[in-house]
Amino acid sequence: VQLQESGPGLVKPSQTLSLTCTVSGGSITTNYYYWSWIRQPPGKGLEWMGAIAYSGSTYYSPSLKSRTSISRDTSKNQFTLQLSSVTPEDTAVYYCNALVASNDYWGQGTQVTVSS
Repeated sequence: VQLQESGPGLVKPSQTLSLTCTVSGGSITTNYYYWSWIRQPPGKGLEWMGAIAYSGSTYYSPSLKSRTSISRDTSKNQFTLQLSSVTPEDTAVYYCNALVASNDYWGQGTQVTVSS
């Protein structure tokens, strides 16, 4: 399974950050796969933001739930992240991730900077 993030590298404060993860080598509807967004702010550790399951069910970090939405387009084999009302504290490298059983797969990550 290969994952590739795409989206703007610069977002203004108060706007909505939108990223897409394109999946190849497997279907996002394959049983038992969970598709996540994870970020790493500069100088900090990894933070799990949320996930969409193979079934379409979604799960969110409690700390980000009010600002986060994850959806999917099965026809394009993609899933997307929307993070609203961003601030400079949302500046990070954003990764998409696939988890099934004991295996996980990562995209290369994409830098997003929140700045006016």
